[in-house]
Amino acid sequence: MPSANTRKERAEVKPRKAQKGGRSRARRWSANVTRESDALDLESNVFKKRSASDIAKSLKRSAEHSRRRKGTPFQSAMSMLTFYINRAGKNLSSSRRHTLGVAKKELRKAFGRAP
Repeated sequence: MPSANTRKERAEVKPRKAQKGGRSRARRWSANVTRESDALDLESNVFKKRSASDIAKSLKRSAEHSRRRKGTPFQSAMSMLTFYINRAGKNLSSSRRHTLGVAKKELRKAFGRAP
């Protein structure tokens, strides 16, 4: 009776490719997405505004005027805000995280999606 080979034993082992530049390239990925994304043409420093309603208004304006977005204006604006929050991670202060969370609610309201 032939022995039952496991998937690991049958699989070919591929040599790993050396990474160019190490971790620094991975760290710059989000900056590259922010700069060159097809989602929106954002106003500069939009996420640094103090008022949540100002952030929401700016994102709405950018999403509606952008010709490069792939989804609806609401989807594009919300995804850029969520992307910023997620990429900031632990570097985002609790007050700033709260302001951006309120900006999400304001954005939903601006697009008529509030519950």
